[in-house]
Amino acid sequence: QVQLVESGGGLVQPGGSLTLSCAASGSFFRINFMGWYRQVPGKQRELVAAFTRGGSTVYADSMKGRFFISRDNFKNTMYLQMNSLKPEDTAVYYCNAEITRPGVGVGDYWGQGTQVTVSS
Repeated sequence: QVQLVESGGGLVQPGGSLTLSCAASGSFFRINFMGWYRQVPGKQRELVAAFTRGGSTVYADSMKGRFFISRDNFKNTMYLQMNSLKPEDTAVYYCNAEITRPGVGVGDYWGQGTQVTVSS
């Protein structure tokens, strides 16, 4: 089994900051790539930021310069530093990873999501 567990969500005022974490646990060979998505009710899930297979980073245009993705490979953990938060950033944030597992192969995994609410 592989689990992705997000943490760090909560309520923050406009202009504030939050850092989300996503920890991967279980038995696997490697994490091929990881990324953050978000979703608001009634809308499609959208990419926030991700590491590509080559290790570079990509960001949605509206997050560039405000959000920063990072990871700790030893801890199998990915982070999302979110600054200058706006009410429109309110959403459930999900961690996604493509992981290679022994005897299973490549699979796509999602965390349970963490709520971020930006409001005064």
